[in-house]
Amino acid sequence: MTHAQRSLPRRRSGYTTTVTIGGEPLHLTANEDADGRLAEVFVRWGKQGTASAGLLDTYTAALSVGLAHRVPLADLIQPGLGLLFAPNGRTDDPELPRVRSVVDYLARRLAIDWLPYPDRAALGVFTLTERVEQARPWLRAQDPVRFRTGRSAPVPATGGPHRPRTGD
Repeated sequence: MTHAQRSLPRRRSGYTTTVTIGGEPLHLTANEDADGRLAEVFVRWGKQGTASAGLLDTYTAALSVGLAHRVPLADLIQPGLGLLFAPNGRTDDPELPRVRSVVDYLARRLAIDWLPYPDRAALGVFTLTERVEQARPWLRAQDPVRFRTGRSAPVPATGGPHRPRTGD
């Protein structure tokens, strides 16, 4: 099945997100078409001319071509989710505090910014806040006192489930 390529207006709106992944800065620019849909993606990462920067440029060019041919964003980003390579680990993005690679970050950031929640959930892409909300019932079951009072249950001075009684 082929998709007709859509042309973009000369001037389009978009935004740039700057993030640090494993200590390395990355700049993601996402532009939208006249209908408000994601139309193209650009990334600036590392030193221009390096293999890693060139590969990432190729990846984002492929995303943009797919978008121009109306391939659904979820289909384009799904292969990059969970892809592991350096740099990875901690980010300074409060919604995505840890990622497995630059491509994993791009896929997750684009999903959060451009896909409705049900489509993101089908891909397993959630913000930190959404993950905490999903865990809330489990957390409440583990420490019901904390969720009723905001404080942890007191630990007995002697005895307890993981401490043998002493001094008897």
